Amino acid sequence: MKQVTTSVQDYLKEIYDLTSSGTPASTNDIARRLEIKPGSVTGMVQKLATTRPALVQYHKHQGVTLTATGKKNALEVIRHHRLLETWLVQTLGYSWDEVHDEACRLEHVISEDFERRIAAALGNPTRDPHGDLIPTEDLTMPTDKSQPLSAFRPTQKGTVVRVHGEDPAFLRHVESLGLIPGARIEVTAHSPFDHNLTVKVGSKSNVLGLPITGKVYVEID
Repeated sequence: MKQVTTSVQDYLKEIYDLTSSGTPASTNDIARRLEIKPGSVTGMVQKLATTRPALVQYHKHQGVTLTATGKKNALEVIRHHRLLETWLVQTLGYSWDEVHDEACRLEHVISEDFERRIAAALGNPTRDPHGDLIPTEDLTMPTDKSQPLSAFRPTQKGTVVRVHGEDPAFLRHVESLGLIPGARIEVTAHSPFDHNLTVKVGSKSNVLGLPITGKVYVEID
């Protein structure tokens, strides 16, 4: 980590997320995530592919994947980020929609000793405030058995475990619907034409579309 710059860490973190489904990341996708020009991304991934040890594998028109070393570095910064978000919420009173940018600034600079102390003080949490899994100290990602709410059908029930999203307005909106980690839900209706779901949370029901149901992950009963 000490030999990897902040910029490179940002690349590795985004590539890890983009390739988590098992498919390579395109340079255009990386550029959109990092809000920079595709040409700059191409130059950087070519550089990361030729470092020793290489951090990515890159083949023109086939996309980018992480090497074992690149994945380890990505998981390290992801662990920092998610522990920091948890610490900011549990210790400093931040809300879950306020922590992303703060954690992004801090994730690159904390020491491994500071990371271990945060983890111990928090009781070694396995998920952050959004429900994202926290990589273990030996830099492995635990298995996530949750499914997107969009895959549920009447009359399936479950517990929300993760909300995938960084936009504060989105997080505040799903919170207003009660769709926070730990919430019990039941799908009561499904529209096959627009894929809307009627979802009951407590005593309230809402009709939700894919922009929400595709980002809320649930463990089925």
